Amino acid sequence: MSVTVRVPTQLRSLTDGVSEVSVEGSTVGEVLTALGKSYPGFAERLFDDGGNLRRFVNVFLADEDVRFLEGVDTPVSAGQVVSIVPAVAGGAS
Repeated sequence: MSVTVRVPTQLRSLTDGVSEVSVEGSTVGEVLTALGKSYPGFAERLFDDGGNLRRFVNVFLADEDVRFLEGVDTPVSAGQVVSIVPAVAGGAS
């Protein structure tokens, strides 16, 4: 099933500047794996050596953080949107 992935500005060089791409998958993990196969370089930025999402990468499914759902095992349906959101830190006190 086709799922839309929103790509953050910092990673758009991997998609030739495209902000949204469509990939196939039935779970968030399958979607992200397919993204890495279609656009080389994503896997290294999203997953650590153990195959887990890097802690500074936030993934949302329909505006819900997948860490509060079933993680990468969260099921997705055709037409849903997966958003990759890099962590933001810092600022003035």
